[in-house]
Amino acid sequence: MSRRTAPQKKTDERAFPVRVRFEVPGNGLGLRLGDLHRWLNREIGAGFFAVHSSHGLGMQAVSIYLCDTECARDLVAAFPDLKLADGTKCHTYYSPAHSTSFEALDVFGVCNLYSMTKAQDAIRELAKVWDDKTGNLPPLPGIYPDYQAPVVTNSPDGRVLSMMRWGMPSPAFALKNKKVDRGVTNVRNTKSPHWRRWLGVQHRCVVPFTSFAEPHKQLHRDTENVWFALNEDRPLAFFAGIWTQWTSVRKLKDGETTDNLFGFLTTDANAVLEPIHPKAMPVILTSGAEVDTWLTAPAVDALRLQRPPPDDALQIVGRGGADDAQ
Repeated sequence: MSRRTAPQKKTDERAFPVRVRFEVPGNGLGLRLGDLHRWLNREIGAGFFAVHSSHGLGMQAVSIYLCDTECARDLVAAFPDLKLADGTKCHTYYSPAHSTSFEALDVFGVCNLYSMTKAQDAIRELAKVWDDKTGNLPPLPGIYPDYQAPVVTNSPDGRVLSMMRWGMPSPAFALKNKKVDRGVTNVRNTKSPHWRRWLGVQHRCVVPFTSFAEPHKQLHRDTENVWFALNEDRPLAFFAGIWTQWTSVRKLKDGETTDNLFGFLTTDANAVLEPIHPKAMPVILTSGAEVDTWLTAPAVDALRLQRPPPDDALQIVGRGGADDAQ
């Protein structure tokens, strides 16, 4: 495997924020290296990953840089015989690699992990739900991209609470040479034609949550999740979101499926988020009045909610962990 220069490596780290490192045994990877490259080209697509050989922590390793954590999970599952090396990380960066009308944050998400642990009665009451289609909704302490999660939408008869798949359809440039669309979890640039088509009240939604996590990258230390909520009791709140029904290939093994998909808006980080994730944060609705505005007001009025919450509206409630089970 040829080495790339340090500037090339830095470019890849910015463009592909998730890194998976496999240990290379003393006798090398052999034929598995070819298998690895074939799998990446087939499942991820040329131009949407980068591979580097590297030394670190006293071992030889091969590093694969990917666009999102779902790709990383699929990669690790496809090669169970390869041992993960220390230093495997899931970062979130602002990527300058896509010089298009879409902001990179539209593709490389901000909040990609949240929890919803309150009873559904609380959702129904605060969001004025007319029809609950979720059945017996259990606590969801760790909701990741492409997971099913509860969402409140408008219908001709009233508001509906139902389960949807997290990740809106990706813009065309992000799907070039790719066989699957893993979805976009966060939406920042609401002026983009790709997102503007879903800003009418029929496609707006609110997403209930009790806490959300942002990855905190620290010098010489492992990245850890930092959990945020309105306060230590983790009261119910909502993300301002959009949704649509869409037919696509989300996973190659499943083929083409038709799903109800959702994502939520982001905005500038407030003073609480900024030290952890300076680029952006989710748009948060904390009152019934804000929920009503987002779900019913004309777009020009509803989009005024795409702003950071007051600095005292959020606090850090936990550190570490893949969920917020408390």
